[in-house]
Amino acid sequence: MIMVTGANGQLASGTLRALAERGVPAVGGSRAPRDGQRRLDFDDPTSLDLAGVSTLVLVSAGYAEDDRVIARHRAVLDAAMRDGVGHVVYTSLTTAGDHLGFALAHRSTERMIEDSGLSWTILRNGLYAELFGALLTWTDDGLASAFGDGALSAVARTDLAAAAAIVAGDPAAHVGRTYDLVGEPITAAAVAGTLGVAHRTIGLGDYRAHLLADESLLPFQPPMLVSIAAGVRYGFLGDTTTHLAELLGRPPARPLVVAADTASAMRPALR
Repeated sequence: MIMVTGANGQLASGTLRALAERGVPAVGGSRAPRDGQRRLDFDDPTSLDLAGVSTLVLVSAGYAEDDRVIARHRAVLDAAMRDGVGHVVYTSLTTAGDHLGFALAHRSTERMIEDSGLSWTILRNGLYAELFGALLTWTDDGLASAFGDGALSAVARTDLAAAAAIVAGDPAAHVGRTYDLVGEPITAAAVAGTLGVAHRTIGLGDYRAHLLADESLLPFQPPMLVSIAAGVRYGFLGDTTTHLAELLGRPPARPLVVAADTASAMRPALR
C-alpha cells in the first residue's frame, strides 16, 4: 500500500489524484482525516501506525520552525523503520535552495533518511510557480515585488505531484536516486508583461517590514519569504539542472503561465 502524508495539503492531494489517474491505489494520511484517509499526526506518536505501508510519500511538514519540522520527520521515519515500510519518497527542496532560510530542515531530513537503512528516493522540488505568482503584490500601477530582475526556476505544483506519483508507483526504478525538479526560469517582469502591467522593484527592507506587519503570518515566515526574495533577486535560484521532463515523460507545464494565472486571480476587483 502507498501512503501519502499531509493528504489535505495541495501537493499531497495532487499526488493522490495523480496516483488515482494512473490506476495506482493509495491512501492519504492526515492529522485531520477525511473520508478514506488514515489519521497520521506527526506531533502525536501514538497515531503513527504505518503497518501495511509499502511506500511512504513523505510530504515535508515544513510549516513550522526547523526543530519542530525535524522532530516530526524523525518521528515518522522511526515509525517507518519500526513498521517495515519498504520505501520512502521525500519531497525536499531544490539543490539551488541550500542558502534559503528553510533549507536546513530539508537537508537534515535527507540525512536522516539516508542513514535510516530504508530504501529511499529524494525529490528536490523547485519553488512553486503558484507561489511566485502569489508573492507579487498588486499596486495602483501594476505589480511590485522584491525579486528585482532575478529569475526563479519555478515549477507547477501539478507537475511535482505527477512526478511524485510516478516514483511512488514504481519505487524499485528509483532507489537511491535524488532528483532535481525545477522548471524554466521566470522573472517578475515577465509575469507582469504577460498580464499587460508594469513591475516595480521594492527593497528587501521594505519587503520585510511589509511582511512583519502582516498579522496572518507566523513568526518564522517573514525571514523565510525574505530569503526567497533575496535568492531570486541575486540569481541563486535560476538553476536549470532538472530531471523533471525525464520523470514525467512529457514537457512540463509552462511556469510563466501558471505564475501569471495565479497573480491574475489575486488581482483586486475594480471599484
